Amino acid sequence: MVQQARQQQQSDLVVAGGGLAGIVTALEALRAGQRVTLVDRDTPERFGGLALWAFGGMALVDTPLQARMKIPDSAERAYRDWLRFGALEAEDPQSPRMQWARYYVEHSRAQVYDWLLSEGLKFMPAVNWVERGMQGDGNSVPRYHVVWGTARELTRRMIAALRAADGGSGRLTILHEHRITALDHEGGAIAGAIAVHERSGAEVRLSAPVVVLAMGGINGSHEQTRAHWPRHRSMPATMLNGAHPFADGQLHHWVDRHLGAPITNAGEMWNYAAGFPHPYPHFPGHGLSTIPCKSALWLDHAGRRIGPEPLVTGFDTHWLCQRVAAQEKPWTWHLLNWRIAAKEFAISGAEHNQRIRDKQFPLFLKETLLGNHRLVKQMASESPYFLVDDTVAGLAAKMNALTASHDVEPAVLQATADAFDANFANGAKLHNDDQIRRILHARQWGPDKLRTCKPAPLQMAGAGPFIAIHIQLITRKSLGGLQTDLQSRVLDGAGQPIAGLYCVGEAAGFGGGGASGKRSLEGTFLPGCILTARAAARSIVAGR
Repeated sequence: MVQQARQQQQSDLVVAGGGLAGIVTALEALRAGQRVTLVDRDTPERFGGLALWAFGGMALVDTPLQARMKIPDSAERAYRDWLRFGALEAEDPQSPRMQWARYYVEHSRAQVYDWLLSEGLKFMPAVNWVERGMQGDGNSVPRYHVVWGTARELTRRMIAALRAADGGSGRLTILHEHRITALDHEGGAIAGAIAVHERSGAEVRLSAPVVVLAMGGINGSHEQTRAHWPRHRSMPATMLNGAHPFADGQLHHWVDRHLGAPITNAGEMWNYAAGFPHPYPHFPGHGLSTIPCKSALWLDHAGRRIGPEPLVTGFDTHWLCQRVAAQEKPWTWHLLNWRIAAKEFAISGAEHNQRIRDKQFPLFLKETLLGNHRLVKQMASESPYFLVDDTVAGLAAKMNALTASHDVEPAVLQATADAFDANFANGAKLHNDDQIRRILHARQWGPDKLRTCKPAPLQMAGAGPFIAIHIQLITRKSLGGLQTDLQSRVLDGAGQPIAGLYCVGEAAGFGGGGASGKRSLEGTFLPGCILTARAAARSIVAGR
């Protein structure tokens, strides 16, 4: 395998981007005998892009695992959920993104679930229920499958398969620390690309009749995120970055300007409402996304509970983000106790899910049943945004010290805790709080019950100390992108394919320039990368 750049490189196809979508495209093309040049902006040890750090959850439809758990799913049921939650009911069924939405629900079982099993991957033995919708308008049944070993295991296995497919034949060239700055096109057809070394600036001309764009989305650039933020939605003054910083939209805009392929649905984004700065950031503004504790009280900057409808995770992430973005200040608080944190607190991604990532099932089971005190202690030690105190008043003082303000009055924070705890004063028959109702509903599903506390007073004896987490909105995925057909060919402004140009993964809005619509059913991103990549490779090999 050639690792060093040359002044000229000839191949059958060039792949722009070394994330999951680019790797799967290259893998499938190599297995079919193609010569592939893969261009990756990052260093060799970070080969794999954001997928290398992702948790590994996948929304999959009508799988054997669902059947074993007696979950009655089908492609038609999933399609109805998809259209309703994505607000796509009025869309033309023949539009590119609608075709991709249907393709996803009809083929995620065979093209993702079965294929990954054949590649030696495994899934955890439970299906989780996320994005149920605030009024039950999201996933009508559990669909969230988790890769055993997280997406890091998935990515590393794909990289190993990529190298095995090359087998020392020299058909694979990987140019690390290179960025594609322009495409060669002659007579309306693609003829290759121009890559530049990130540090030296040395230019390499890559000749190929096919280029596959797999450079991720645009949300790694806050400038791009803000430029495309919907005008009718509140935008916080500050945000954290949970995307890959190389996903900056530059190549999207080049293709739009020079080849007439418009960026569609760029204002639709999959962000998270509860991020905090990474204690050891990999890049400026790097944030971690918590999986918010269902039992934590979600408070505004002054320590008042956000309402009247309380914020509870697991139902509608899009709605949570809009509620957080509309607050007076660009941060909110989670108020909880150690009992809740040990059972419910989690951080999205491979880095902080050690037991799943390293496939340590006995330890994973122990922490699930007895509480993940290890992670709670780690964050209390490493993050200044994770505050712990034995009293509510002491916690208020620490919250004000962190924000250099007097926003949180101890009496107000105490009243917030007391008002919630009053629900329990006269027994369960007199609960009247929507957060408690949602928690009880979530606990009816076994996997959720394992990770969600039975409702109890926040100030219950023995449940302390108290914890406050300072959180901000954190950017993640672009739901829009370049329009593509079901062969992953890039479409111009007239809806016609540009000869030799393909787009996969997040760069294509996970298919069709925005297959998810305004909301995702969650876990549609990794499968979307695989589905679009495999479709592109099939089309390229077939010569279409």
